[in-house]
Amino acid sequence: MNMRIEKLPYERIRNLRQDADLTQKQVAEYLHVSQKTYCQYEIGRRGYPLEVVVKLALYFDTSVDYLLELTDERNPYSRPAKCR
Repeated sequence: MNMRIEKLPYERIRNLRQDADLTQKQVAEYLHVSQKTYCQYEIGRRGYPLEVVVKLALYFDTSVDYLLELTDERNPYSRPAKCR
């Protein structure tokens, strides 16, 4: 089974990280990837696995749609309690 990898608009994750005063290393540790891998996500040189997109949305309390620039609404949708 092949995992789908997407290149996301990288500006949003960089801006969210900077707004939260986090380092690339801190976010990388949360995602269980190296700082180099996260840096490549953030500058658009590497695609994101779906699980990373979901983890980023949860971490930054936003929606996947916001990360994908499908909406400019940063607030997340209502989530089931098990996802919080």
